[in-house]
Amino acid sequence: MFGVDEAGKGPVLGSMFAAAVRVSDSTDLPPGIDDSKNVAPERREEIAAELREHDGIAVGVAEIPVERIDGETDMNTLTVAAHAEALSAVVDSADSDAEGVVDAGDTSEERFARRVADRISEEIDLTAEHGADETHAVVGAASIVAKVERDAHVAALAERYADEYGHHLGDLGSGYPSDPNTREFLETFVAEQGCLPDCARRSWSTCDDVLADAEQSGLGEF
Repeated sequence: MFGVDEAGKGPVLGSMFAAAVRVSDSTDLPPGIDDSKNVAPERREEIAAELREHDGIAVGVAEIPVERIDGETDMNTLTVAAHAEALSAVVDSADSDAEGVVDAGDTSEERFARRVADRISEEIDLTAEHGADETHAVVGAASIVAKVERDAHVAALAERYADEYGHHLGDLGSGYPSDPNTREFLETFVAEQGCLPDCARRSWSTCDDVLADAEQSGLGEF
């Protein structure tokens, strides 16, 4: 059986990640698995490591970088692509009996499942459910892996910006538009550098707002 979920669909900063976890026996899954939001960060990292180290468990990860998010298509389609790319890493041509669940990234569960399955070259039995990370342990496992990958990505970005632009730009927050630290990072970067950071999703309205505010502030200085 397999499960697939993503992390980082809504942030204004950084990549989106999807993870697929495949296991023959669900009892091989580590204890304490749940929707990643309900698991402490330290335990998430432990579970992700245990999943990768177990011989009976396969893990696949797909990254959708900012360039694809800004340049390709809508987020629903990119979420489909991410799920399919992660899933392709844990199934192959010998898996005619593969079956599992993906966390639905569309209002229509059936449509989301069909779109993901259409991107997989193998014949698999795939269903999609809203909230699958809470009701299926294997999807919860995928949720945790995706979240750990996303958190590591944001931490690496923060370290890079601190090194390149100064320690005061080393706090990106969660990357979500509603996070005050994320907003402050964007505003400070634009004020100092005159442009958006390369980790920003320029197609997000938050970026438009930050640029507009910076321009207005500049006009106010005259």
